[in-house]
Amino acid sequence: MNTIRIGGACAFFGDSSVAPTQLIAAGVDYLILDYLAEATMSSLGAMRRHRANLGYATDFTEWVWKDNLSELKRTGTKIVTNAGGVNPRACLERMEKIAAEAGVSLRIAIVEGDEVLDRLDELSAQGELITGAPFPAKDKVVTANAYLGAGPIARALALGADVVITGRCVDSALTLGILVHEFGWKETDYDKLSQGSLAGHVIECGAQATGGLFTDWREVPDWANIGYPIIECTADGTFTVTKPDGSGGLVTPAVVAEQILYEVGDPQGYMLPDVVCDFTEVKLEQVGPDRVRVTGSKGYPPTGQYKVCVTWADGFRAMGFMAVVGREAAQKAQRQAEAVLERVNAMLRARNIGPFRTSRIEVIGSEATYGANARAHDVREVVYKLGVEHEDQAAFAPFLREFDSPTTSMAVGTAGWFGARAEVKPVMRVFSVTAPAGTVPVTVTFEGKSETATYLANGARFDPAAVVRPPEGESADASTATREVPLIDLAWARSGDKGDAFNVGVIARKPEYLPWIRAALSEEAVKAWFAHEFEGAQKPAVLRYEVPGLGALNFHVLDSLGGGQFASLRLDPLAKGKAQQLLDIPVTVPEGLA
Repeated sequence: MNTIRIGGACAFFGDSSVAPTQLIAAGVDYLILDYLAEATMSSLGAMRRHRANLGYATDFTEWVWKDNLSELKRTGTKIVTNAGGVNPRACLERMEKIAAEAGVSLRIAIVEGDEVLDRLDELSAQGELITGAPFPAKDKVVTANAYLGAGPIARALALGADVVITGRCVDSALTLGILVHEFGWKETDYDKLSQGSLAGHVIECGAQATGGLFTDWREVPDWANIGYPIIECTADGTFTVTKPDGSGGLVTPAVVAEQILYEVGDPQGYMLPDVVCDFTEVKLEQVGPDRVRVTGSKGYPPTGQYKVCVTWADGFRAMGFMAVVGREAAQKAQRQAEAVLERVNAMLRARNIGPFRTSRIEVIGSEATYGANARAHDVREVVYKLGVEHEDQAAFAPFLREFDSPTTSMAVGTAGWFGARAEVKPVMRVFSVTAPAGTVPVTVTFEGKSETATYLANGARFDPAAVVRPPEGESADASTATREVPLIDLAWARSGDKGDAFNVGVIARKPEYLPWIRAALSEEAVKAWFAHEFEGAQKPAVLRYEVPGLGALNFHVLDSLGGGQFASLRLDPLAKGKAQQLLDIPVTVPEGLA
C-alpha cells in the first residue's frame, strides 16, 4: 500500500471501550492498543501471582476482542497490542476461547522474552539508571521486563498474523513494527525509524492527540464523542494525524505539538531500542480540517541496550479522604488531619510499632498542589487527603479504625467519609536498569511454532557526540517590558511524568512570543516556581531544552514527584497538572505585545 492507516485505540488499562469500534468503522488498516504504564506492570504481576492464568489486560479480551471480533474478521482490520502484559500466553488462550465460542477464526501471534526475572543476580550489579540508587532486595521484586522494539512485531506480521500480542515493549514500537513490516524499512533507515516512532508516540495515548487534555479545552467540541487518532503514513515516514469523520475532538498543530512533547525528557535523546530520536526540527502543517502533516524527525543509531523496568514492593500505604464544609474549611481540615495523624502515631507507640515512615496531608480545594503559588484562601468546601506509609501492615489497623472518628469529635462541618473508606495497598516502586539487547532472547510464536526474533538494530551504536544542539534562541530584554501576563496568554503546554520526574513542554502561540517566554522561563525561574515539588528531593534540578521546529521549550524537572506513580502519596503523581500550574507564571512583555 502507498499509505498505511493506523488507529490509536487505547492509551492505558482502563481507557474507553468506544475507540476500537469507532476506528474500525473509519476503515483503518491497523489498530494499536497500549495498556502498559510502568506501574501497571506491578499490578499485572500481582494478578499473576494470585492466579497463574492472569497477568494480562482483561479490558482487551473482555471488551475490545469480544465486542469487535466479527467486525475485525469482516473488515480485515489487524491489531497490534501489548495487552499480553506479563502473561501473553494466557491472553492468547483467553482470546482463542472467546473466538471459538463466537465461531470466528483469526490468526494470532504472541511475542515473548521481555521478562527477565531469572536474571536478577546479573541486573542487581547495576545502580538505578537515573539516580544511581542500589538495586532493591531481590525477594521484593514483582516484575522485571525489558522494553522490546519493533523487530518481533514486524516478524509476526510477516508470518501472516492478524493479531500480534506482546508483553512489555516500548509504546511506540506497536506502530513502528507495523511500518517496518509494511514498508520494508531497514535497520539503518534511522530517519524513517524516527518518524515511525514519532507516529507511534503521537497516537499511543489515544485521544490526547485529538484534543484530549488540550490547553485550550474550550475549543475542543463534543468530548462525549471525541475521535481517536489515526495516522496516515507513507513509505518515506511522512505521516498525517487525523480522526474519524464526524467525530468530536480537534486536530491542529498545537494539539499535536503538545502530544509530541508529552513525557519527553531530552528531545534530542529520545532513546528507543531501534533508534535514538531527535524531535527538535519536527515541522507541523495544517493540510486540511483536522489534518496535520508531520515531518522532520531525525534518527541516530540505537544504543544497543534494552531498558529494563523492575517493579518492587516497598511496604504499604493507605489514603483516606474526608469532606469538610463551612467557614475556614481548609484550616479546619488541615488541623483535623494533623490530629488524626498524631493520635494514630501515639497508638503505634503504645503497640511498640514505629511511626509512619512518611505521611502527607493535602487539602483538596485549597490548591494544595500549588505550594506558595496557591490563590485559594477563604474556601468553604474541601476534601482532605491523609496518606501514610509503613513497612508493617499491622500499623494500619489503628489508622483504618480512627480515620473516620472525627465525624463526631473534631471539626464542625465534617461531612463524613468521602466515597470509599481507606484501604491498605502495597507501595510499588519502579527501578530502571539496562541489558544488552543481544542477550535477551525474544521469541515469536505463531500457529504452534516458535522462532527466535532478531534484534532489529545490528549496526552502528549511538554516539552522543553526533548530536548537534540547536543554538539557544534569543531572549528578549525584559527591562524594556512594562506589563505582566500569565504564560497561558503566550503559550500552550503539556506535562507528563517520567518516573520520579516530570516534563513540561511549552509551545509559543506565535513566534514573536518565544523570546519573552525564554527570558521568563530560565531553569532557575522554573525551579523556583516548582519549589514545592522538590520536598524530600536528593538531587532537585530543572533542565531546559530548545525545540526550534515546534517553536517550543521543554523542561525536565528532576526528583520531583515523591517517588512517582504507585510510590507517591501526592495528589498528582502522574504530573497531569504541572503544565497547568506553569501556565500561571507571569511573563513580562511590552504593552504592544500584550
